Amino acid sequence: MTDISLADFHLTMQVLDHLDAGIVILDKNYNVYAWNTFMQAYSGISSEQIMGKSLFDVVPHLPEKWLKNKIASTFKLRMRSFSAWEDRPWIFKFTNFSPISGGSDYMFQNMTLTPLKSLTGEYTHICLTVTDVTDIAKNKNHLRESNAQLTHLSITDRLTQLHNRGHWENCLNDEFEHFQQLSQPITLVMFDIDHFKKVNDTYGHVAGDGVIKNIASIVRSAKRQSDIAGRYGGEEFGVILPGTTADMTSYFTERLRKKVEKSSVKIDGTEIKVTISLGICELHSGISSYESWLEQTDAALYESKKNGRNQTTVAKPDGRFTPLVSTGSREKQRDRKVC
Repeated sequence: MTDISLADFHLTMQVLDHLDAGIVILDKNYNVYAWNTFMQAYSGISSEQIMGKSLFDVVPHLPEKWLKNKIASTFKLRMRSFSAWEDRPWIFKFTNFSPISGGSDYMFQNMTLTPLKSLTGEYTHICLTVTDVTDIAKNKNHLRESNAQLTHLSITDRLTQLHNRGHWENCLNDEFEHFQQLSQPITLVMFDIDHFKKVNDTYGHVAGDGVIKNIASIVRSAKRQSDIAGRYGGEEFGVILPGTTADMTSYFTERLRKKVEKSSVKIDGTEIKVTISLGICELHSGISSYESWLEQTDAALYESKKNGRNQTTVAKPDGRFTPLVSTGSREKQRDRKVC
């Protein structure tokens, strides 16, 4: 009977050693009773070095507190438990030798914990099965990155790298609905490039694209992280400023206007300078939809253009339009009077 038992044990150990997975058997004191070839190969720790010793005394970098809690829970529930690589990329810090690792230095692992009964029927040991899922993790991460890139492309204007019109309008609608619920201040700015057709006609569309890209860069540097900027179409842009009143927004528009006025774009040795006209409208309870909010802001923008360009106009809740008095607008008004 003993010979049969030893033979069975010998066969079982051969199977364990040829599994393409790590097998570790522990008692309740975390002493190692089985440590197969997979574990020896990846850890560099031979079975002679670890058998009968505490796992945590021999193997470095283990998440000791987490793993002990996981083992205790498995014994208590008397049923299998699992650890997936998405939650914890690895338990045993094994170097990843795969040539197609996708930049991963360590082996991604799934682990199954199985409580084992002794001949008396008592659960006295636990088997940890460690599976290499590096290729699966790599492919899934690659898919996530690809989907993220596709999402970015679908919502981004290619020329300016700001939000495209469709996504930006969705954001505008979302912010309008948030206002309906919370009534927190929020302001919309619309602006476009003055005499942009003349830029295209004089210098060509490549130069025009350069001007648009330059202004988009200025917008990114001037706005806060919470502000939502987009290219609305052609040479027109929109910026949503959450948590901001019209008065507060005027500081942003003036800073933006002055930066654009001072900047220039060089195309084939020619320096091109442009200005922008802006409209501001703070959202209030009298505005019934995001489309109406957009229309009122656009109306303020066209008031700026009508009154000489290179200035900002504020749409008031009572329907009036108030120009922001700035150095640039004062000089233009003075020049028109002299003429």
